Amino acid sequence: MALLHVGEANAMMGERSACERALSQAESHLGRADRDEPNASASAGQLNRLAGSCYLHLGEPQRAQSLLEGVPSGIQKRRKSYAIVLGNLALARLRQHDLNGATETLHQVIDVVEETRGGGAVNVLFAAGRELRPWRDRPIVQEIMDRTLALMSC
Repeated sequence: MALLHVGEANAMMGERSACERALSQAESHLGRADRDEPNASASAGQLNRLAGSCYLHLGEPQRAQSLLEGVPSGIQKRRKSYAIVLGNLALARLRQHDLNGATETLHQVIDVVEETRGGGAVNVLFAAGRELRPWRDRPIVQEIMDRTLALMSC
């Protein structure tokens, strides 16, 4: 996990090669893990979750989307992590100008945040809200904004 976070930090700083080196090392460690180990699939999910975040920071939303869509469904049990995955997936779709897909996913994020009040997902939700500004006159975007404001008023 530490290597995954190192990769994400490097991505945030725009250091592609350092990011990819850390992701590769993390994947190598996971590859050596016993596949019968109960945490092996969770670790693979974390790899895709954080690698997806990395590629969002590095300006590759299509690659990020592919990784985030590959997060195992088991992560849904970890609701706060799942909300972050969904938020990043919405950002990836938005950055590819898939407004319908992004807003549909943001509704799912809001549903989970209403339940968990997870701070990380709230940050991603607000980042998506800022990126939705060019489409703020569209009803599907206004609905997301209204739900986000309602979420914050509770």
